[in-house]
Amino acid sequence: MSIEIPLALAASFFTASASVLMRAAAAPAPGELRFSWRLIAFLIRRRLWLCGVLSMIAGFVFQVSALHFGELAVVQPVIASELLVVFAYLALRDPAHVRGIDWAAAAGAAASLGGLLYVADPSGGSSTNGAATQWLEAAGAVALAGAVAVALSSVRGRRGRAPTPARKAAFLGISAALTWGFVAAVVKELSADFPAGPGAVFGSWPLYVLVVSGAVGVFLVSNALQAGPLAAVQPGLTIVDPLVASLIGITIFGEHVRSGAGDLCVETLLLMVLVGSVVLLSRSPAVDSAVGPNR
Repeated sequence: MSIEIPLALAASFFTASASVLMRAAAAPAPGELRFSWRLIAFLIRRRLWLCGVLSMIAGFVFQVSALHFGELAVVQPVIASELLVVFAYLALRDPAHVRGIDWAAAAGAAASLGGLLYVADPSGGSSTNGAATQWLEAAGAVALAGAVAVALSSVRGRRGRAPTPARKAAFLGISAALTWGFVAAVVKELSADFPAGPGAVFGSWPLYVLVVSGAVGVFLVSNALQAGPLAAVQPGLTIVDPLVASLIGITIFGEHVRSGAGDLCVETLLLMVLVGSVVLLSRSPAVDSAVGPNR
């Protein structure tokens, strides 16, 4: 087994723990704090949220290590499988409350993810820094898509009905996932400076872009977890994050995946199975009950 896989699995464990802890901390936040920096001020006083941030940092350390050794198209899908880690924890803690369909969804997600990585066979990629214009285009595209997702979270429905908590959480989760996919690519870029020492790391732009984009990601995911149930947030985090990271890996770092007609058909089918499995598993009462009440 390549070293990046166990490192990515360790990162997945810590990011899964962060999701559970941060959702439990954000659920009781007053509604008037929604999509406000005051929400962070509220959360920072809660131990669960601080534990979640520490867990997120630990996941970040393992993610950096994994991306130093492996491709974005391999590492990010493994890390984004954190929902399976949450389910595994719940199944061990209280197996009586896990339904048969939950087991099937977990198996489907794991099998389709493994199959997707096997069929796509990501490889290659450059360890050198990408062109500035490519990064500006990627940042602009992610920012635009994220802004659209945030705007859609507040769009009223028919007859002026306010958006449901689940819809708010889903679109904010997608916006957060877009940001985290970009963050993963910046981490990959930053890792190229490690061999040159601390001077190169602190003297290059990726570190500072990482700080800013990471702060935006924390803000968005905190608001998503406060706005509605984890069942609405998690599919976006699980699916959009690795897709964005993989796309940047292919366009900027020159990573390769199999793209023949037959390969694309199989990859599309496996992706559909993965999406369906993640949606089913995220809606499991066992998963949602682990992170506090819905809002």
